[in-house]
Amino acid sequence: MEIPGDDEIRALHERYAPGEAAFEAVWTHCVIVSEIAERIMDGAGLAVDADLVRAGCLLHDLGVYRLYGPSGTIDYSRYVRHGVLGHEILRDEGFPEEICRFCSCHTGVGLTRDDIVRQRLPVPAGDYVAVTGEERLVMYADKFHSKTDPPTFVSAAAYAGRVRRFGEEKVSVFEAMRESFGEPDLGPLMEKYGHALA
Repeated sequence: MEIPGDDEIRALHERYAPGEAAFEAVWTHCVIVSEIAERIMDGAGLAVDADLVRAGCLLHDLGVYRLYGPSGTIDYSRYVRHGVLGHEILRDEGFPEEICRFCSCHTGVGLTRDDIVRQRLPVPAGDYVAVTGEERLVMYADKFHSKTDPPTFVSAAAYAGRVRRFGEEKVSVFEAMRESFGEPDLGPLMEKYGHALA
């Protein structure tokens, strides 16, 4: 499998972004998630493909662009769809399933068919759960940064609190990832990007 490089991925973002503000928000978030994943890999000595992790981080939120309306704002009522929308974009661009899954399998700590049916989510019924070490790492790194306005970094404790509203089993999934990967040192990234900790 050929893994796309940074320039190819950035070009995809530029092509699908509906404007400069959207591009800056989504691309910067993806770059930050990639840097968080690198910190985790450096500290944990994981047996994962670092190039694949980087590509997954840089691509995971591509579907967000399809949620921007004409006014330049995101339709948050359909935000849960951004993963499957990104998967569709990458599939239509000819990427293999191993790459497409970084989009569809990073939402929350994974969406199961039961979650979708029980919560009546606007997503095709199925299991969108990270399986490989690379998918799990991209999903986990993503939890530590938010594209809110203004963007913020998120502590592990804060994320655990957020995901609790979806059930204690989701907290358990997050805590298992936390145990596997450890907590990234966000301090240098907060200083680099000037984003506060939520």
